[in-house]
Amino acid sequence: MASEALEFETFQLGDWELQCGTSIPNAHIAYKTFGDRKSPAIVYPTWFSGAISDNVWLIGEDKTLNPKQVKRSKALPFHAVNLATDSIKYFIIIPALFGNGQSSSPSNHATDGPFPKVSFFDNVRAQHELVTKHLKIEHLHAVLGWSMGAGQTYQWITQYPKMMDFAVPFCGSAKTSIHNQVFLEGVKSAMLAAKTQSSAGSKEGAIAVEGEKQRQWSPKEKEVGMKAFGRGYAGWGFSQAFYRERLHEKHYGYKDLESFMQGFWEAWACSKDPENMLVMLQTWQSGDCSNQNPYNGDFEMAMQSIKAKTLVLPCKTDLYFPPEDSKNEVAHMSPGIGRLEQFPSIWGHWAGGPGDSKDDLKWLDHHLREFLVRE
Repeated sequence: MASEALEFETFQLGDWELQCGTSIPNAHIAYKTFGDRKSPAIVYPTWFSGAISDNVWLIGEDKTLNPKQVKRSKALPFHAVNLATDSIKYFIIIPALFGNGQSSSPSNHATDGPFPKVSFFDNVRAQHELVTKHLKIEHLHAVLGWSMGAGQTYQWITQYPKMMDFAVPFCGSAKTSIHNQVFLEGVKSAMLAAKTQSSAGSKEGAIAVEGEKQRQWSPKEKEVGMKAFGRGYAGWGFSQAFYRERLHEKHYGYKDLESFMQGFWEAWACSKDPENMLVMLQTWQSGDCSNQNPYNGDFEMAMQSIKAKTLVLPCKTDLYFPPEDSKNEVAHMSPGIGRLEQFPSIWGHWAGGPGDSKDDLKWLDHHLREFLVRE
C-alpha cells in the first residue's frame, strides 16, 4: 500500500466554513487531472489514508478511465470488443480528502487547537468549488470511487443531484452503519491508547483533559499507536476466506502471518500521520448523505433524490460495507436509477481497490466500461 510520489496541484479555498460551525482557515484542496478538459469529466475522489497517487491504478489507456483518445467501435458486441479499441477519452479529476496530507490536514495546516470536524458535505462542497469555479466545468459525466471515495460519490449525487449523468460507488456506503462505526472505534481507540488518550465516542476525537494542552505525538507514541492501528485493521480489510486461503502468503509473498502483519499492515499504518488519520476517520464515522438540506436526516428521501444512473458495486465478502447495506440503498432509489452487482471475490474490502487483486480489477473495469460506455 505504499504511495509513489506524484505531482499534484492545489486550489485555494480561503477560510472554509464547515457543517460543524467552525472553519478551516486558509484552506486548500489538492487535486490531479488527467486528459483533455474538453472531454467528458469524471470526478474520482481519494479514499481513507489514500494519497492522490493511490487512485492511479484504475486509470490508463487500457482501462475504462482512459485519459487518451482512441478509436471507439460501436458495431461489435461488448464481449467481442478489444479493450484498447472501445474507449472514450475522459477528463479525470482526482480531488483529495481533507486530512489526507495533501489537502488541508493537521500535518500541513496549523490550527489553534484540534483540527476541526470535517464532513463528506464539506469535502464535496470544496470539490464542487474546484470543479465549477477553477476548472470551469458545469456538468460531469460521472462520479465514482472506492471506500470513502464511494461515500463521497453518494454525497455528490445527493448534494448536487442534477450535475452528473452516472455514478459508481464501489465498496462503500451512503451512510456509515453502526457496525462500521464500531469497527472504527476499535482501531481508533488502539491508536489513541499509545498516547494515553481515550476516544470521546463515535464521530468524535479524543477526550479532552481539562487544563492539559494539546501536544504532538512523540516518535514512540506514533510507532506504538500506528502499529496497533494497523494490526487492528488487519482483521477487517480482508475477509476470513482471504486468510483461510493464505493469500497473504500466496499473493503477497510473505512467509507467514507475522511477517504479513509487520511488512504489510504495520508498514502501511506507520507511513501515515496519526492526526491526519483521525480527521479522516471522523469524516468516515459521520458519513450520512441525508445529513444536509433538504433531507435533514430523511435517508429514504435522500436516496430518492438521486437522478444520476447509479451502479452500486459491493463485495460479497466485505466485512464493513456488506452487500445488505448496498441493497437497502438501491431499494430506496427511484425506479430505473439504481442497479447492484457484487464483486464475486474473497478479497473483502480490498476487492474494490487499490488494484492488488488483478481479477477484481478486471471485473471492476469491465463493469465500469459496460455501464459508462454502453449505458
